[in-house]
Amino acid sequence: MPAAGRTYWLTEPCRIRREDDSVRIERPDGSPVHIPITDIRDLIAFDHVDVNTSAISLLSRHGITLHVLDHYGNHAGAFTPAESMASATVVRRQVEVSADPEHRLTIARSLVLAAAENLRWALDTEFLDPALASLHAAVPECKDTEELMGQEGNFRRTAWAVLDTQLPAWLRMNGRSRRPPTNAGNAFISYLNALVYSRVLTALRSTPLHPAIGFLHADTDRRRNTLAFDLAEPFKPLLAERLLKRTAAQKHLKPSDFETDVGRAALSKNGRKKIASLVKEELATTVYHRTLKRQVSYEELIHLEALKVVRLCLENTSYKPFRPWW
Repeated sequence: MPAAGRTYWLTEPCRIRREDDSVRIERPDGSPVHIPITDIRDLIAFDHVDVNTSAISLLSRHGITLHVLDHYGNHAGAFTPAESMASATVVRRQVEVSADPEHRLTIARSLVLAAAENLRWALDTEFLDPALASLHAAVPECKDTEELMGQEGNFRRTAWAVLDTQLPAWLRMNGRSRRPPTNAGNAFISYLNALVYSRVLTALRSTPLHPAIGFLHADTDRRRNTLAFDLAEPFKPLLAERLLKRTAAQKHLKPSDFETDVGRAALSKNGRKKIASLVKEELATTVYHRTLKRQVSYEELIHLEALKVVRLCLENTSYKPFRPWW
């Protein structure tokens, strides 16, 4: 992972302006924050942002991505620099792997199983064991990614129902709902999933891979950056369902941290600040990596996941998705 720069989380409406070789963040209270451009890895906007072409030009020149989340926590889009680190050699090989039905299906199967096993690990309950065993039996029989996604969806619905038993009534999901989320639990998951996706997309842009050429979501998702959706799958349980369970147990969140209406919910201003702080702290958590023989952060684990795909393309190694070992 690049050593320089860090992620800045913009949880309030703001203006982004250029000031020499710095970025000036103008907040509602009128107090600007000046950030050297070399200190920025990427920006995540949780609320309205006003950015001019001068600031965009500066961000682009330094390879900085600006992620934008909408009111309900969906990843609305990203301003990505014009220059890319994508390599023709790697991208050609990436296309070859994705175009090979058997190779792509092998990778897709491994992603589905890793995501499911990570969710079982995150929820830490034996009630998911029968559903996980059924998924393991069904995955080898799936003939395409559409069938795989269907099996994954069945397992996730079971897992979310189990998760609800570990949550207070006001934070239960009662089935997954999106665009917009219908309750506080779904709003939490939507925001966290979008943040995981943004971290993966930023990691991919620091590699020679093309984020639009995926394996699992390639045939089922019309959105652009399908590889980012693929690599986000194993990390969602670590940073979404697991944190929802933990915050509920620690009573860190309150109903006032959400804005709820009939059939829709979103994080409030205070809720967005809490989530940003929670995720920043979690991404900075380190674990001992047995292969690298050093401590690595959760953020770096995401970058290392992208490098696995690079090795798949360049060295024809098998791809083994992330699984927690601690």
